[in-house]
Amino acid sequence: MFIQTWGEVFTSSLQSLWVGVAGFLPNLIIAIIIFIVGWIIGGVVGRAIEQGLSALKIDNLFRSIGTEELLARAGMKLNVGGFIGELIKWFIIVVFLITSFDVLGLSEVNAFLKDVVVSYLPKVIVAALILILASVISDVMQKFVEASARAAQMRGAKFAGSLARYAIWLFAFIIALSELGIAPAFMQILFTGVVATLTIAAGLSFGLGGKDMATRSLEKLGEQVKQ
Repeated sequence: MFIQTWGEVFTSSLQSLWVGVAGFLPNLIIAIIIFIVGWIIGGVVGRAIEQGLSALKIDNLFRSIGTEELLARAGMKLNVGGFIGELIKWFIIVVFLITSFDVLGLSEVNAFLKDVVVSYLPKVIVAALILILASVISDVMQKFVEASARAAQMRGAKFAGSLARYAIWLFAFIIALSELGIAPAFMQILFTGVVATLTIAAGLSFGLGGKDMATRSLEKLGEQVKQ
């Protein structure tokens, strides 16, 4: 009787295991197929976008504003189409992966992917693009401010250019942190303080510079009158 009972328990366990595997296996196969399809679609779409942007010569636009040189300093190669295509490729793959987890009933993993990857990843991408754009704009503005200050015969032209460069970087950094949702209230206060400080500093600098230029102009005018 004891042996028969253990035999029944073992047989029942095997039957339960088989029922579980038989019930789970179709979902697993469907999930794998969905993921493979997503991988293929993501690769095709990403490659198509990369080729499309390359045909539009987007790289030439960024190259004309000095982006290639800045990326070369960081050890990276300019390939806007490849970058955007790769982002879209992985976004599509993650979307199909979430669908696969839905089929498998992995709700906790799915919730993590939706909250962290789908919801937060676009913010990270936007923050990164803000910093990349800041690197380009800051370099252009530094050269522009230095050239303008030298043309106006102002002292500290190099300092003014560096000030403009770091001000743009600081603004971009604050905006990127705000986009990521890191201490938004503190970032707003800091942004207001920085804007006020830079406004006062710029006003004093250009005011003093304008005073010197006005003095030189009056001296030249006086010499012309005497002649």
